[in-house]
Amino acid sequence: MRTLISTAFISLDGVVEAPGGEPGYRNSGWTFKDVEFVPEAFEIKGREQEEASAVLMGRVSYQAFSPVWPDMVEFADYKSMPKYVVSTTLTADDLVSNWGETTILRSLDQVAALKETDGGPIIVHGSAALNHGLADAGLIDRYHLLVFPLLLGAGKRLFSTTDKDAQKLKLVEHDVYANGLQKQVFDVVR
Repeated sequence: MRTLISTAFISLDGVVEAPGGEPGYRNSGWTFKDVEFVPEAFEIKGREQEEASAVLMGRVSYQAFSPVWPDMVEFADYKSMPKYVVSTTLTADDLVSNWGETTILRSLDQVAALKETDGGPIIVHGSAALNHGLADAGLIDRYHLLVFPLLLGAGKRLFSTTDKDAQKLKLVEHDVYANGLQKQVFDVVR
């Protein structure tokens, strides 16, 4: 079974919305304007590209990333990786042609089936709504979190608010950086 890893820039109060500067959000760009850049804090992002064998995202994240990431040197390793987009509305005509193989999945059942295939880890970038569904369905195996020392208040949250049994996590890697950023890697305990 393949490991499904959710990776996120997240504020201390759980906000994941607009870390890179997406328009329409009061605190847009919070990862780069409010916290001093410390390169070693982002080592995990390079490692994710080396270790992942596929990328999974929701429609909104796909539509935000696909016009930009294919030409970014920082995300070059993702270009050749298979990409999967969970959406009930996207069509093949909505997919970009310069970002490699992309498959549209129509349900979380199809994500569960993908996890049963051979291959390495599948990494989930962005995709707050998708993360909620994946977590509620018990499909996430690991979290890679870069926690920023910010309280942002409003915004999309990474974690679902569904009333469910507690989900235990095991801290398997962590670090704290001079700028207050924390790396937290958790395995989901089953």
